[in-house]
Amino acid sequence: MFNGKWFSFEVFVFGLIFIAIPYFGSNNIANFYLDDAFAVFPENSYDRSVPVINWMIIPYAALYLFYPATLILAPRNDKGRLELISAMQMLILVTLFCVIFFLLFPAEVDMRDAIDWGSMNAVETILFEFIHSSDKPWNAWPSLHIVHSYCLARIITYWLKNNYSERKWTNYFLIILWIEWVLLCISILTTKQHYMFDLFSGLVVAIIAWEIYKPVLKMISEKGSSKVIEELGWE
Repeated sequence: MFNGKWFSFEVFVFGLIFIAIPYFGSNNIANFYLDDAFAVFPENSYDRSVPVINWMIIPYAALYLFYPATLILAPRNDKGRLELISAMQMLILVTLFCVIFFLLFPAEVDMRDAIDWGSMNAVETILFEFIHSSDKPWNAWPSLHIVHSYCLARIITYWLKNNYSERKWTNYFLIILWIEWVLLCISILTTKQHYMFDLFSGLVVAIIAWEIYKPVLKMISEKGSSKVIEELGWE
């Protein structure tokens, strides 16, 4: 329907229901009803020593561009649709896995007081205010900013190399994509949204999730979309 765009819209809706709602739901539950499970431990002085870099809120907020980019770059054929479905399943499962930690071991990131609002320009102020109003300082570890960005960057890279390799812009896009990902990893610290432990635990979860998912991509590629669709009974 609509030249394949309706399928992408359906995937987007599933993402809202099974990723966005669990994340923001657990975020508000922790904020209003739970206590910091790590409040008894002294704050790591290293996390406090990381400077606030105002402009880093831009690569931090750019995570939200990864989602539409994934939907846009997914190949509009049966193989691409199978890969997109399975990627969404992987993202849902790893999100729910992290939500379990958010609720069982809630951790508050109490460092927003280090931000100097008077030193920001208009764009930085708008982005910081948006992040602070929509995302309470909980759901710290494993950092879903890291988990989602890594997994999405990997699937985007897979599609670019396998479906857009002859396009002139592909290599430039890949360079920009991974530079943005590195900046995003740094930004969760320099915007005082996360502790260093959140970054490393997010990386561990993200890499494990991708390694579990890779055989699915290989299976779709080796068997072919028609065979997989037949085995799933989707014909």
